[in-house]
Amino acid sequence: MIFDRERTGHMDQYITEHTERFMGELARLVAVPTVAAQHRGVEEGARLTAALLETYGYTAEILSVEGGNPVVVAGARAGAGASRKARPGGGRAPVLLFYNHYDVQPAEPVELWDSDPFTLTRRGDRWFGRGVSDDKGHIISRLLALEAVKSAWGGELPLDVKFVIEGEEEVGSLHMPAFVHAHRERLAADACIWEFGGVDHNGRPQEVLGLRGICYVELSVKTADHDAHSGLGGSIFPNAAWRLVWALASLKGPDERIRIPHHADHVRSPDSRDLELLAAMPEEADDLRTRYGVTSFLKGMTGGVELRREQVMVPTCTICGLSSGYEGPGSKTVLPAVARAKVDFRLVPDQTPEEVLANLRAHLDAGGFADVEITQLGGDRPARTDPDHHFIRLALDAARDAYGLEPVVGPMSGGSGPAHPFTDELGLPVTMCGIGYPGGSVHAPNEHIVLQHFVDGTRHAARIVDAFALAS
Repeated sequence: MIFDRERTGHMDQYITEHTERFMGELARLVAVPTVAAQHRGVEEGARLTAALLETYGYTAEILSVEGGNPVVVAGARAGAGASRKARPGGGRAPVLLFYNHYDVQPAEPVELWDSDPFTLTRRGDRWFGRGVSDDKGHIISRLLALEAVKSAWGGELPLDVKFVIEGEEEVGSLHMPAFVHAHRERLAADACIWEFGGVDHNGRPQEVLGLRGICYVELSVKTADHDAHSGLGGSIFPNAAWRLVWALASLKGPDERIRIPHHADHVRSPDSRDLELLAAMPEEADDLRTRYGVTSFLKGMTGGVELRREQVMVPTCTICGLSSGYEGPGSKTVLPAVARAKVDFRLVPDQTPEEVLANLRAHLDAGGFADVEITQLGGDRPARTDPDHHFIRLALDAARDAYGLEPVVGPMSGGSGPAHPFTDELGLPVTMCGIGYPGGSVHAPNEHIVLQHFVDGTRHAARIVDAFALAS
């Protein structure tokens, strides 16, 4: 694809000249602690997000969700002049949908931050704050990209734009599939730009063609009304902590194989195109060892296609947290009455959260653990986009032009998100572009973005919008 140098040059100049102003908008978003897990700031965050969209010419509405956090839906139509220029022969303007989220992860442990997590702070070429990358910085990047496109097209959008920005992504997007189904006509589009993206550890732009699904649960056991003295009850009372440890041990063995019957019945193996993409990806084993301080990988893997396949295209069962009894300093001789564990299952095509829950319940019951309660905390189905779809090819061409580098293309992401209703319910190709990088401490203390990554990711998004307006 050949890009119009006059327009791309205009867009790039606009982005460079207005980045500082849009960082001010990011500071406003970061200042609101929209922590969905703690039920903090979500209503205020939705109102601020809607107001921000309206500032830049989008008609925005906050839609309530029964039992969940509000969703911001917004849009703007193509300008008549820009539309005629993009499509001299007439025809319907294409519709591009942006999915983002305004909620963020908890900032804890706050003491490990070098600055206030809810105050956007610049140190050198880096901007720090909770949500600067995931995902408030991406909202700002999209808005700046669209403003740059409008400026290059004489002050008008050359295509129709829609936004859907939710407030529950960080707690599993439980309500998003039903929301998309209920509002599918309002969200109808021709393609979708997903919430995140960026560069790999070598600085090359990344394109990920799908997301693993997830089934996130809390397992809990209660064996008594309250804790007991361990000398009194240790020999005669059931111990909630032991009950839960034994139940957890039944889920996966030391060989790392998941032991739940039928868990892998519907797993779709990678096809030849998937393996081709995995083989073309750069080696990152050494970077992973260095960045996380690990000396080895599971199952004796050392790197290569085998490791990359395992990272993104194999189901997982992960204990994310454990709590029971006394966990403070020193000793307390207590027999716990209650124990809890957070467990996530990452899913690959064609697994579903529903079947995982059913199989988990059956497995625990069959193993004598009917007393272990299961509470679902989140669930998404896996989602895929055809690597050879014309919208993906357009996005890759835009990345080459914006970065001057060949993009890295992966068949799946190891992470999860509510992409399935967009790919399957709305039938949209989904692409990813953005401002993140592997060292950005997303979900951790000192989350940050690099200024040049913000500029490059915004330039990439602007090129996708510009090219899609002409190619559709």
